[in-house]
Amino acid sequence: MNIEVISSKVFVPSPGSGVGVMGGSYYTTAAGLELVSVHSHTSRSDTVEVAYLRRSEDNGRSWSEAEEWSMRFEDSGGMGRRHVRGGYVDPPTGRYIQVWTEGVLPTDDPLEGMRQWKLHYAVSEDGGRTRTVEEQIICEGESFDAEHPLPGVTVGKNCVMIGDLGQVPLTRSDGTILMPVQSTPIGPDGEYYNPGAGYTYTDCLLLVGRWAEDGRLSWSCSERVCGDPERTSRGLVEPTIAELADGRLLMVMRGSNDARHELPGYKWMALSADGGQTWGGVEPWTYADGEAFFSPSACSQLIPWADGRLLWAGNISAANPLGNRPRYPLVVGEVDRASGLLIRESVQAVDDRQADDDEMLTLSNFYARDDRETGELLLHYPRLFARGYEAQERWTTDLSLTRVAIS
Repeated sequence: MNIEVISSKVFVPSPGSGVGVMGGSYYTTAAGLELVSVHSHTSRSDTVEVAYLRRSEDNGRSWSEAEEWSMRFEDSGGMGRRHVRGGYVDPPTGRYIQVWTEGVLPTDDPLEGMRQWKLHYAVSEDGGRTRTVEEQIICEGESFDAEHPLPGVTVGKNCVMIGDLGQVPLTRSDGTILMPVQSTPIGPDGEYYNPGAGYTYTDCLLLVGRWAEDGRLSWSCSERVCGDPERTSRGLVEPTIAELADGRLLMVMRGSNDARHELPGYKWMALSADGGQTWGGVEPWTYADGEAFFSPSACSQLIPWADGRLLWAGNISAANPLGNRPRYPLVVGEVDRASGLLIRESVQAVDDRQADDDEMLTLSNFYARDDRETGELLLHYPRLFARGYEAQERWTTDLSLTRVAIS
């Protein structure tokens, strides 16, 4: 596989000092060139202040005026916060689905979300212009409600959430929609449990949606995919999924060595042979030749390609990372559809630290998709902290759009 960076331009500029922009653009119909751009402003880690939606009828050549979507809301229990994510078109129905994280933080500390986050979804029949469904994701069954939405999740004790933009749903041949998410575990005392002593700790799982006659999604969930806290100090984070040639599902997950730098920093993988209900053992994700590679604690994305190939975008480190760092270079490679492993010789850098970039440069928090007209790979991401993490204006960052030719 060969890649060539065609261009890299500002997609959404920062509105001012101290504000970073994150987001992406998403097709809203199963065919055609209609897009919605969803971007958000941030000035604090793991916090979104406001989000904006724009529409394009011509594949992104022109955009409508931005519509504001508030990411804060008043609540007697504290500060209400949302984390918006992009949309997904369900191919069999053409319905446009959007899922986001929401919760009330008692003192507005982002870490309080580990006990408070829950998930909401919306369904649109007209490409996201109007919503026919908008509600919290709650599993079917009398034992589940708004405060106990999933097995093993109780709001106020632990949470379920989407971590980053690469957690894209997948529709199976039977019409079932699989949504990769993460959830904090419950310990013996019935409270959020962090056995790895890292910044946070989560397991991964799939939400399983099936269409009901009224246009809603009926939800269930898979078993949890759990890491070993002796091998990854933050558990497993930000799962991305894809189907392999034999029908098995591959899940690739972020790990961390933030609390124990002597541990190797890897991406982790698991396989399912029953449509995502149960999962095999969790192991380091390696090259197809069996050799492990280092990767920082950062998001990644599996990208099914139109010609049947499976691509992956993420960060690979030359040496063992220290927790989240370094989050460069940003690379793209091909995944072997038979084994689910990364083909070493296919991996190529799309962006990397430049001479005037600080070592804290972050080439992460990205969303990747294809361009239906050109066949190019589009990567939306901010070049965060290029001026350094201690700089007064460290968050001041545009959202960039990089076009990559795949051959």
